[in-house]
Amino acid sequence: MEIAGLPLHPLVVHAAVVLIPLTALLAVGLAVLPRWRWLVRWPTAVASVACVGFAFLATTSGESLEEERNLGRLVHEHAERGERLADLTIVLAVVVVVAALVLPGPSGLASGRGAVVRRVAYADTVLAVLLVAVAAVVLVQVVLTGDSGARAVWGQ
Repeated sequence: MEIAGLPLHPLVVHAAVVLIPLTALLAVGLAVLPRWRWLVRWPTAVASVACVGFAFLATTSGESLEEERNLGRLVHEHAERGERLADLTIVLAVVVVVAALVLPGPSGLASGRGAVVRRVAYADTVLAVLLVAVAAVVLVQVVLTGDSGARAVWGQ
């Protein structure tokens, strides 16, 4: 797959490299800043779902590029890490969407409309810890995947 003679993969990867870590950081904010949940709740949920799409597009275009050209062992390692990252973005999206629906927090409106109240005891604590843990794993995987891709392209 190409756009104007350029392989699609490097173009899509730049979007994923920006959006996935940003979403992971927003997820941490959603978990640890209850007063700001009204502001980051839905943008984080939407961004996490978009991350799944960008990760899928990046892995698909990368597999296509790998099939078109014989690129070697380093690219294969990068592809495996990319697939693992794509799977982790699905996990992140599920946890973020559940957190957006369940985590309690105030409303940004003066009327208080739209505030989320605690529904299940201890769910907010467990979900917040899970959200931070998944976000941290995703951030580490982004770095590992990007590093292996850079090594594959630019050499050691």
